[in-house]
Parts: sequence; C-alpha cells; structure tokens
Amino acid sequence: MERRQEQGRCPGDVNLETVRTWTLWQTEVERRIGAQFARREVRWRAWAYIRGLLSPVERKNGWQLAEVNGETTPYGVQHLLGRARWEADALRDDLRPYVVEHLGVPQAVLVVDETGFLKKGQRSAGVARQYSGTAGRIENCQIGVFLTYTSPQGHVLLDRDLYVPQEWTNDKSRCERAGIPAERTFATKPQLAQQMLKRAFDAGVPAAWVTGDSVYGDNRQLRMWLEEHEAAHVLAVSGKEYVWRAGRQQQVKIILATLGAEGWCRLSAGDGTKGPRWYDWRWLPLAAPWQPHWRRWLLVRRSLSDPTELTAYVVFAPHAAALATVVQVAGSRWTVERCFEEAKGEVGLDQYEVRSWTGWYRHMTLAMWAYALLTVLRAANLPAASLAKKNALTSTRSSLTAFKTSRGLVCR
Repeated sequence: MERRQEQGRCPGDVNLETVRTWTLWQTEVERRIGAQFARREVRWRAWAYIRGLLSPVERKNGWQLAEVNGETTPYGVQHLLGRARWEADALRDDLRPYVVEHLGVPQAVLVVDETGFLKKGQRSAGVARQYSGTAGRIENCQIGVFLTYTSPQGHVLLDRDLYVPQEWTNDKSRCERAGIPAERTFATKPQLAQQMLKRAFDAGVPAAWVTGDSVYGDNRQLRMWLEEHEAAHVLAVSGKEYVWRAGRQQQVKIILATLGAEGWCRLSAGDGTKGPRWYDWRWLPLAAPWQPHWRRWLLVRRSLSDPTELTAYVVFAPHAAALATVVQVAGSRWTVERCFEEAKGEVGLDQYEVRSWTGWYRHMTLAMWAYALLTVLRAANLPAASLAKKNALTSTRSSLTAFKTSRGLVCR
C-alpha cells in the first residue's frame, strides 16, 4: 500500500512547525538559565532536569528523570541538586524578567499562599508534624510559602521559601545536618511572604494588587507594611481579627453578626471549573489610612446557597477603586491553588527525593522554570499537534494537561 506524507508533517501525525516552535521556546529558556551554570556538564544536567520535569513520565523522581534523559543511574541528578556549584536564588531572579516579558501587565495580582509536601522521617529540612492545607490535617510534612503572579495571560509561581518551624531553628545541630544556613532564624509564614513581596517590588515586577488568605490577612504587621509601600491589597481575615471602624476597634465576627439583609450586591468573583463564581458582596468603610488618596474597607462575601456562610477581607486601595474590581482581586486568590495543582501534577513540584535545604530550593526553582515555560507556551496558543504517544498521559487531566495534550508539548 502506498504510504504518503503531507508536506510539513512527519510520521505519527506530528506537525513539524509545532516541533520547531516548541524547540525555539525551549531554546530561549535554555539560553536564559545557561549563565547560572559555569560548568558545561552542570548546565546540561540542569536543562535535562527541566526536560525530565516536562516529560510525561508518571513520577519525576531521580531514577525516572535519569532514565528519560538516557542515564542508567540517578547520580547525575543527585549531584545537580546537591553538590554541583550553582545558586538557586540567582536562577529564581532570572525567572522574574522571563515571566514579566511574557505575562506581565500593570494590573496583575501577586498572590501569597503555602502548600504542604508530605514526608516520611525527620531528616528533611524543616519537616515537622504541622497543619497542611494540602492534606487538610496535621501531617508530617514540609511547608513551602510561595508567591504567584496572576495576569490575564496566565499564572505562575514566582518565588518560594521553605518554612522552618521554631523547633528546628532552636536546634542548631539539626539545622546544620540538613544544610540550613546558620544565619537562618525563625520566620513566620507572613514574614516569609513579606520578604518575597519585597523582592518582587524591588525588581519592579508590574502588579497592582496583593491578595492572600487569612494566614496573611490576620497579620497586622504585613498589612501595615503593604500600606507603607502603597501596595493595594485584598487579604482575607478571620473572625477573631480586629479592625478600626467608627472610631473604635471591633472584632470582625461581631461586625459580621450585625449585618442586615440590605446593601448586598451580587457579583462574580471570576470563572471557576463550573462557570462564574457568584456571591453576594458588601463592603464597609474602615478607618482612613494616612495616605490622602487611599481608603480601607471591610469586604464581606456571602454564599448564595448558605447565607450564613460569610468571608471577610481587609481592603486597602485607591479611593476610586470599584467594588467589582476588588471582588475580582479577591477571586484571583484561587489561582494559587491552581498553580499548586498543576505544578505538582505536571512538573513534579512535590515529587522530589532530596532532604537538604539546598536540594529543596534547587528542585523548586527548576520546577518553577518548567511550569513557567508551559504557562508561557499555553498563553502563546501554539498550533495543535501531538508529539506524545497516545498513552503517554494519565486519564485524570488538569487544564494544563489537556493543553499539553492538544498542543503536543512533550519534551523528548
């Protein structure tokens, strides 16, 4: 039987133009990160690691990443994450301009949140029995605090810090064994978030808003620091938090209990998996800040299905800010959960096998680069093609998985 091949396509129904475009995007990232690795071998292994994270292998552990890159042992991967000479923070700093160039807009939102990484044993840096939102309970885990960048073009992980519990920082010998720097002192999650936000501000990352859940909103020092920098924010607060209203401090849960049936406005907080996320909203003026053109509000979200379910936010914004805009910012906080879900599912954010401080930061940074590349590619809307075998991906697919499948974005 005669075998014919369409012009511009290759066997297996692979679009050659898509292959070339995909290769160009990879080459750009390889060029951007190359300067951080003085030795050629380490440079190659770093890019091979990213290729492995982008590959369809089920588990992104040392053995499988080595295998996908044609190596018979994981020793090269272990060397890259442990002993090789390169700085994860410098590589993180290179990620910012890449994200800004491809996804940056003035009205973007910076979102702070944490996620848990379940671990066995007690030797992994910062591991402890602590609450993990990922598991929904207290587990033996590490906690990473992340800063994400959310724009209409996409959302990516922009920065990261490992939360080190006080039981660790009080035990210097334990910290030394895990490679935690001697100068690292205890820092709360809001303090880590503030440090990451400061790095983003100092680097000139374009963003109009900051948002986060009540872990960060309940921290008055973080809110005051954001106000000092005139950084507009919409931060969730718990009922136990106090706010200044009508000349006195009032507890949020007391304010919520006195709200009547009038004055609510129905608005969507953005699209979810089932379409627009509709809630009733109301905002109340709080004590004015010292900045003359800024205002504070207490924003309240009410569930449509259960009107007794109320969520409060403290808002600091220019006086002309519209309620609809503030609602959209509050709704954008959920993008960080999508980031965690996709980065864990698509580029193995949580599939590392390192225990040291250095290994954790190196894996996270390389995974953030891999995830950013996929997000930028999705924003570019490459032509559809399939570079993967039909059974390469699992049947449970996130939106990013579906994008990779439809666009043929699989590294070989």
